[in-house]
Amino acid sequence: MSQFVNLSLNGISSGMVYAAVALGLVLVWRATRIINFAQGSMAMFSTYMAVTLLDRQVDYWEAFAIALLAGLVMGAVVERVLIRPLGGKPEINPVIVTLGLLVLLEGLTGAIFGVQDRGFPAAFSQSGLTVGHHRVSFSHFDVFILASVLGLMVLMLILFRATDIGLRMRASAFAPEMARLAGVRVGRVLTLGWALASLVGSLAGLLVAPQTAFAPNYMDLIVVYAFTAAVVGGLDSPVGALVGGLLTGLSLSWVGGYLGSSLEPLGALAILMVVLSARPEGIFSRPRPRQV
Repeated sequence: MSQFVNLSLNGISSGMVYAAVALGLVLVWRATRIINFAQGSMAMFSTYMAVTLLDRQVDYWEAFAIALLAGLVMGAVVERVLIRPLGGKPEINPVIVTLGLLVLLEGLTGAIFGVQDRGFPAAFSQSGLTVGHHRVSFSHFDVFILASVLGLMVLMLILFRATDIGLRMRASAFAPEMARLAGVRVGRVLTLGWALASLVGSLAGLLVAPQTAFAPNYMDLIVVYAFTAAVVGGLDSPVGALVGGLLTGLSLSWVGGYLGSSLEPLGALAILMVVLSARPEGIFSRPRPRQV
């Protein structure tokens, strides 16, 4: 029983990280109708900026904030320089560009900072909490992750459902020409969407770095699991990203704990296949009528 509890707590912690990355994917999709495959590498690059500042004795929270700001700026630059010129081009073009950006950032990071594994400090203790007379596999840092991702989801819900900016983002993504006629500055709105999504990704990178081997490719597998979470929950739903992340994290933790860690990727694939077969649009997305 204690093994199941500890595996479940580990799954919740890792699932919240997947949810954070999935929230970034959902934000870009809802704002621009594009899947950003470079989400993880952009987060990785900003996290390397944070660890460089920490090596120079910059205060932890200052480095944390600077990394988030760097992610915000990076997202805006990527949209303005790489994505916006592709407007009106085939839909596959942004996909290829983001894949190329992924490879470029990982190669550039390796060239600048090296490819060896490094350590990244956690904001809080990673020692398990004591509940009663038992120590559980859930630390103060895991509590910080949980609170950060829940707060992030709430802010995204408020953004899209209760603010004029969120409405402009959705209008710009679904009907840019109509949005322009209504007075929306579509270019600026899309840039803001990419910037916010990159900031969310940077937060996820900072949350996962202390828990894994920190190297230029440390976000690759995380993004795969986060994409699974986003698809499971529904690419249009912030709540779906959270639930999908938790389902993915718990499932992978149970598979790894009882069947072996080598089978975890197969567990993610199984989850994806089951959900896509039963509900292709995701658990929390509404099915749309097919246009012919």
